[in-house]
Amino acid sequence: MYYIKKTMEIAGSHQLRLSYSSKCEQLHGHNWMITIFCKAKNLNADGMVVDFTEVKRRIHGYLDHGNFNELLPFNPTAENIARWVCEQIDSCYRVEVEESRNNVAIYEKDEEE
Repeated sequence: MYYIKKTMEIAGSHQLRLSYSSKCEQLHGHNWMITIFCKAKNLNADGMVVDFTEVKRRIHGYLDHGNFNELLPFNPTAENIARWVCEQIDSCYRVEVEESRNNVAIYEKDEEE
């Protein structure tokens, strides 16, 4: 099995819709650290699991300096963002989204997915 890991910093804002009162309901921003883990039994024709540049284009290129409420069709919690990122890359099996120091959400595909 081959594995790769790509970490990128993304500046972005969001405004959470919550069932309780919170300051996070106000529009605010983070410098998100997103780490993407991919794997493959076999390498592609170019000898890669997936091209790091393609991963950056799909995620960083789409989200960086954006309002996540406008870019994503769900309540943009770190947990929901982690799942969305994982769904954008076929070989991705795990994503870690750090919205601020010591606040990290992790999404990992079940083997059955």
